[in-house]
Amino acid sequence: MSTEIVTCPFCEATCGLEVRLDGPKIISVRGDDEDVFSRGYICPKGASFKALHEDPDRLRTPLIKRNGVFETATWDEAFAEIDRRLPAVRDAYGKNAVAVYVGNPGAHNLATLLYGRVLYESLGTRSIFTASTVDQLPKHFSSGYLFGDPLTIPIPDLDRTDYLLLLGANPMVSNGSLMTAPDVKGRLKAIRARGGRIVVVDPRRTATVDAADEHLAIRPGTDALLLAAMAQTLFADDLVVLGHLEDHVQGLDELRDLLAPFTPDAVAPIVGIDAAEIRRITHDVAAAKSAAVYGRIGTTTQAFGTVTSWLVDVVNVLTGNLDREGGAMFPLGAAGQANTEKGRRRGFTHGRWHSRVRDLPEVMGELPVAAMAEEITTPGEGQIRALITVGGNPCLSTPNSAKLDEALDQLDFMISMDVYLNETSRHADVILLGPLPLERSHFDLVFYQLSVRNVANWTPPAVECDLLQEWETILRLVGVILGQGPNADLAPLDEFVAADVAKRGGLTLADAGDRVGPARLIDLMLQAGPYDITLADLEAAPHGIDFGPLKPRIPDVLATPSGKIELTPAAITSDIPRLLAELSRDADQLLLVGRRQLRSNNSWMHNLAPLVSGSNRCTAHVHPDDAKRLGLSDGADALVTSRVGAVTLPVEITDTVRPGVVSIPHGWGHGQTGTRNDVAAAHAGVNSNILTDELFLDVLSGTAVLNGIPIEMAPA
Repeated sequence: MSTEIVTCPFCEATCGLEVRLDGPKIISVRGDDEDVFSRGYICPKGASFKALHEDPDRLRTPLIKRNGVFETATWDEAFAEIDRRLPAVRDAYGKNAVAVYVGNPGAHNLATLLYGRVLYESLGTRSIFTASTVDQLPKHFSSGYLFGDPLTIPIPDLDRTDYLLLLGANPMVSNGSLMTAPDVKGRLKAIRARGGRIVVVDPRRTATVDAADEHLAIRPGTDALLLAAMAQTLFADDLVVLGHLEDHVQGLDELRDLLAPFTPDAVAPIVGIDAAEIRRITHDVAAAKSAAVYGRIGTTTQAFGTVTSWLVDVVNVLTGNLDREGGAMFPLGAAGQANTEKGRRRGFTHGRWHSRVRDLPEVMGELPVAAMAEEITTPGEGQIRALITVGGNPCLSTPNSAKLDEALDQLDFMISMDVYLNETSRHADVILLGPLPLERSHFDLVFYQLSVRNVANWTPPAVECDLLQEWETILRLVGVILGQGPNADLAPLDEFVAADVAKRGGLTLADAGDRVGPARLIDLMLQAGPYDITLADLEAAPHGIDFGPLKPRIPDVLATPSGKIELTPAAITSDIPRLLAELSRDADQLLLVGRRQLRSNNSWMHNLAPLVSGSNRCTAHVHPDDAKRLGLSDGADALVTSRVGAVTLPVEITDTVRPGVVSIPHGWGHGQTGTRNDVAAAHAGVNSNILTDELFLDVLSGTAVLNGIPIEMAPA
C-alpha cells in the first residue's frame, strides 16, 4: 500500500489529491489537506480518477484500421503505417494539406504543451486548429492588443476583492475558467463574509447566482452593449479614476468618443436590463473599495466575444481596479510565462495568414475550427487531405459538427492521439493512445499563469506504465515527418527541444543535469523563471510551493509597442460600428445558450459511470412563459431547429432561464456507430453543436458563437 500526492489535471482548478494505491490499483481518492492551494478541496471530477483508471473501454494498445475495421497493433506497426502514409500525403499535396486539431485535454497535458509546438513546426503547416476557437480565444486576442501578449490576462483577485462582477461565468460549477481557483465556493463565500458583494450577469440563474447578492438576467449575446454602457456612464458621470494607471494608459480620449453612443438608455431595450440598473451597477463598481470585473465563456463564445473581452478590462482600467489588490491582477507563473522574459517581442498581431475558403484570419498561429470542415471538403491547392487530432473530439464540440463528421470520411489519412475510440477517433486510420494521469508527470504550465494566487506543484508518475509517454509519441511522429523513419532515435530530438528551451532562458543543457523529457524542460523553465527555484525544490515539496498573493506588475508586464495599456487598438475598435448597429436589432428571437455541469468536462468524461449517474442532464431548459406559448410540456420531447440542423430532446420547464432563452448542455450526443464508449452511449443525450452555425462567428477572432444562437422550438 502506498499514498501518492498528485495534482488533478481534469479542469483548471489544479486541486491536490491524495491517492491510496495497492500496487497499480487505486483504493481511494480524496482531497490533499496539505495542498498549499486547494487545502483538501475535491470535486466529483477529481474523485473519478479511479473510474478512469479502471474504465474497460479505454484503449490499451494502438489501433490500425484495416478494411474499415480497427485491429490492435504494436507501436512499431502503428508507426510503420504512419511512415507509409503520412509523408506521402504531404509530399503529394504540400505542407498545408496536413492539419492538426488539439482538443481541450491538450491544455491539461504537459507533453502536448511542451512538445506540440515541435510537431506543428516540423509539419510546417498553417492548418492548425484547436478548441480555443470554441472557447476563450477572444480573451487572448483582446489581451494581446491591450497588454502586448495573449497570455497577459488579468485575473480577479478573489481572495481580496470587495466587489465581484461576473458576466457569463459560472465558477461554482466550472471550478473557475481563465481563473485558476480551487474551492471557488469557499472563496465566494469569503467575499460576502468580509462584507463584499457579488453580482452575476447571466441569462440563467446558475449555481453561482445562488451564491451571489444580485442577478441581472441579460439577453444572450448583449454583454458588449452592457459593458459599453457602463464605460460610457463612467465617462458621463465623471467616475473615471485611473489612479496608479495614470501614466500607463494610452487612448483615453478616443475611447470616450467611441463609446459615447452607448448610453444606458440606448442599450437597455436590447440587453433587457433597465437603464437605471445599469447606472446603479456602474456606480457601485466605481465606489467599491476594490472591484474586479470578470467575463468567461458566456462572453467569449458570442457574436461580440472579442469586444466584450476588451470592455471587461476597459471597465477595470477606468475604475482604477486593474493591477491592484482586490482588482484584476496579473499572475506571475513559476515557469514558461512569456511576460516574465527579458527582451521579449513588443506587441501582438494576428491575420498573418488566412483560411483558404472563407479568408478567416489566423490568431495565435491557428485558424478558426469553424472553417475546418470546408477546408477538408473544398477542392484546390492547400485542401486538407490528412489530419492529426490530439486529445479532442471535434465531431461533438465544434459548430455544425454533423458537417465535420461527414468531412472526416473524405480524408486520405487520419491519426488520433486519444485514450478512447470516440465520435472523432472512429474516423482515424491509426489511433495512438497515451498514459493515464497517474502514469505521467504533470505540471500546470498554463493554469499557474492564470491563477488567483502564485503557486506551483510538480507531480511525478504515481504508477509504472508500459505505454509510450506522449512526449515520446510526439517526437516519434516528428521523426517520421523529418524523414528519419518510424524508429527515429528520440534522444537527439529531445535534446534539440531542450537546447532551445535552455537558450531562451539563458541556460545550458547542463543546468538540468541528467534529466530528460518534460522533467528537463520544466527544470530549465523554473531556473529561468522569477522565483529562483529548481525542479528539485518542487520534488521536495509534494504539496506545492506558495509564492504568495498576486502583486502589481505594471509597467513591467506590458509589451505593447507603446509600452502602455493601449485602450483603443484598431484591431478591436474596428468592430464598434457593427456593435452600434445592434442598437436597432430585433429583440424577440428565441435564443439558445449552453449550460455548464459540474460532473461534466466537455465530452470525454461521459464514459465514467460516477459522473453520469442520476437523472438525464441533457435536457432543454425552457421558461414557463415560453413553454406555454409554444405548447411544450415538462418531460415531453421538443424539436429544436436552427439554420444548420435539428435535435429532439426532453423539455425541462424552469424559471432559471429568462424568457426567450433555451439552454442545452454542451458535449453530449454519444452512441454513434463505431465507438467504444458503453457508459456514454447509455447516456447519449443530444449534440447541441448540430445546432451551432459555422458561419456565425465573432468577426475579429473567428470564434464560434455558442451562446445566442437563433432557434425555433416546437413539440416533437
